[in-house]
Amino acid sequence: MIPIAPLNPHGYPVPFWILEALKVFGFSLHATAMHLWYAGMPVAVVLALVGGRHRRALAGRLGKAMPIIMALGINFGIIPLLFTQVVNYQFFYTAGVLIAWPWLAIIALLMVAYYGAYLHAESSRRALVLASGIVSAGSLVIIGFVFANMFSLMTNQPQWLAIFHRTAVAGAPTGLALNLADPILPPRWLMMFGLAITTTAAYIVLDTAAFARQADEQYRAWAGRTALSLYTIGLVWFAATGSWYIFGALSPRVREAMMGRPLIEGLMVLTAVAPGLPWLLILIWRRVRAPVLAALVAMAQFGVIGINAISRQWVQNVELRPYADLTTVPVHPQWSGFAGFLIAFLVGVVLVAWITAKLWAAWTAEQTESSA
Repeated sequence: MIPIAPLNPHGYPVPFWILEALKVFGFSLHATAMHLWYAGMPVAVVLALVGGRHRRALAGRLGKAMPIIMALGINFGIIPLLFTQVVNYQFFYTAGVLIAWPWLAIIALLMVAYYGAYLHAESSRRALVLASGIVSAGSLVIIGFVFANMFSLMTNQPQWLAIFHRTAVAGAPTGLALNLADPILPPRWLMMFGLAITTTAAYIVLDTAAFARQADEQYRAWAGRTALSLYTIGLVWFAATGSWYIFGALSPRVREAMMGRPLIEGLMVLTAVAPGLPWLLILIWRRVRAPVLAALVAMAQFGVIGINAISRQWVQNVELRPYADLTTVPVHPQWSGFAGFLIAFLVGVVLVAWITAKLWAAWTAEQTESSA
């Protein structure tokens, strides 16, 4: 028998669909920024190591933006984490206890990655730039691996007792395990990295169009080719690991739940083909280079991330259904608390938009000055 905590007798504070919608939207915001540090920092380090004028310039541009992107991603990450704890507390906390020390280590790793990103962005010594970039990139990749462990273990209840018996001392879990025996873990982790590569490529397009307008034509043309090549690599990576995840690792029960349901089948097909739209837009932007096309690339990529988040949420709900049907939990509304959250969230969005506008203005002025 798998020990699962009972449902909260107080129920949900707002209807289930609102919690799920906010969780997916918050995760989409978080994932957009998270992708840029998860794959963007390794890409910046590789470009800096390979060398060449254009590669170093792009590596510098990615590195300079990383502290701000990381700050946004960390703050946006609070939203999906909050709603995960509200909706999936029975599973989230149990998985967290079983892998407690790797999970808590994320805080230390994130501090190392954050300070490393600042050193990488601000240092004038090449050796320190490279060393801090490598340390930061490595820390971020490890964080992604631990996150994949945590959320794959959350839906892998049969593994809970196996991990407990393997790691417990005197009847208490030591929290030193990882979910390494789960066949879903490798493709899920790698699929996330492939999608992050495509987001990094989309960001290069936006950066070139919006922030590097004063750069020479050679750099802009090279950046366009690089963005397209990078997106193609990410697209192939995402397709390969996604196929492995769906057809080789996902349980037959989840795959069967997709069959014969046109809406779900359509969602899964859309998830698979959606990255093709940003790729096509980048291909067109390389020739036209209209700012509106760069904006469309960014919006299309956010749509790709959002569709992927919806699909992932559906799969998670199906994986958890044998143990708890979350849609049947009673609702005892707490609208005042929810209204407070919405107000705080909207104020945060306005502040982020204002900060982004100020950064854009400052960065544009800096580029104009440097080209004068």
